[in-house]
Amino acid sequence: MQSFEIDKSDVLKVKNAILAGDETLKVVLEEYHASEIAILFERLDKSEQRHIINLLPAEIASEIISEMDEESHPEDLLFELHPDKRTEIVEELDYDDATDIISQLEDHEQKEILEDLTEDHASEIRNLLTYDEKTAGGLMNTELICVNINLTKKDAIDEIIRQSEEMEEFYTIYVVDDAEIFKGIVSLKDIIKAKHNAKITELVKIDAVYVHPDTDQEEVANLISQYNLTSIPVIDDHQKLLGRVTFDDVIDVMEAESTEDILKISGVSEDEELSGNWVEAVKSRLPWLIINLGTAFLASSVVRYFDPTIKLIPSLAAYMTIIAGMGGNAATQALAVTVRRISLYDLTDKQAYRTVLKEFTVGLINGAANGLIVFIFAFFFDGNPMLGLVIFLAMTGNLVIAGITGASIPLILKRVGIDPAIASSIIITTFTDVFGFLLILGLASKLLL
Repeated sequence: MQSFEIDKSDVLKVKNAILAGDETLKVVLEEYHASEIAILFERLDKSEQRHIINLLPAEIASEIISEMDEESHPEDLLFELHPDKRTEIVEELDYDDATDIISQLEDHEQKEILEDLTEDHASEIRNLLTYDEKTAGGLMNTELICVNINLTKKDAIDEIIRQSEEMEEFYTIYVVDDAEIFKGIVSLKDIIKAKHNAKITELVKIDAVYVHPDTDQEEVANLISQYNLTSIPVIDDHQKLLGRVTFDDVIDVMEAESTEDILKISGVSEDEELSGNWVEAVKSRLPWLIINLGTAFLASSVVRYFDPTIKLIPSLAAYMTIIAGMGGNAATQALAVTVRRISLYDLTDKQAYRTVLKEFTVGLINGAANGLIVFIFAFFFDGNPMLGLVIFLAMTGNLVIAGITGASIPLILKRVGIDPAIASSIIITTFTDVFGFLLILGLASKLLL
């Protein structure tokens, strides 16, 4: 089955069905999965979205809203619905999904929705709203299956059947003692295969990986990926089981974190929505561009200092842009790899050293290879082997600097508590521009004049 992509014909089909009447619309909507309808919503206006949500059963409508992209603002669509319909949908949602959507609303809007829910639903969502959305507590779902460690196989199966009636799906069974203290996990397969008189205490895996509610979502994602888990338990400081984070939530986290890192490395604020308008884009990007302008003045001051050298050897102006541009590209490559390493692993001092050493070696080899190409070009085009040597040395030196700064700066920023994805790109661009100009112009001044 191929992934669904928005097609004009699909959008037109749905729009025409809305105009044709509810019966026709129902038939057309049956052709699509809830997640596909959520994608189609990106091309429908709010009134058309409301019409479809009001037409569909709460079970399907809730799935559509939970699958909607964050930038499509499902919270606004939910709040604009009739209170009765809205309540039905919220109570169909998993607690974590309901919390994610409701948390985007204003306080008075949240209060209005929660007041219409049953006490149990409202209490669970209020509790989840207290956690930071980018932590395990903000991701977790409090709906889970747990059994007492002292139960027999038969009693445990009866308990699992009872609890599973309220759940759509579950991956892991959690084990607690009489005081509700988390003791480990057990698989349904192990319970079924166990002897008739077996007890959970004989089957439980006590070395289960777990997280606390304040654990950063990126660390949660790394743990689930590292240990190949379908879900991970969330426990408090007293070892009591609070909830679980499932792999489907982690997929969303990894996508969000990757997008955030890419935007930061590019000098774009994470607050800018990918589908936002030009005003939001300007507000997000302009401050970073102004900072970058300041660093550009620093690089230009180096060029001004060597203005007499450029006047005597005008061809240097052409090669300067090559040296600086290549250095910037090489540094960005090293930066991207290093930031990704940092996001995936907690690098030790030895690993950090090896990372910088590797990028130094890569920069040296790539610099020499590219420098040789430019040396040959300068030798034949300008007929000046010494100019070629200057360019060769400048290219090699700047790509070495690019590798070292691209790897070391994010590591240093991480050590001092600054997000390496935010400031690294501006700093390394300054280094490669300044040293690129300094190397070629300084060497030319010494060797050619």
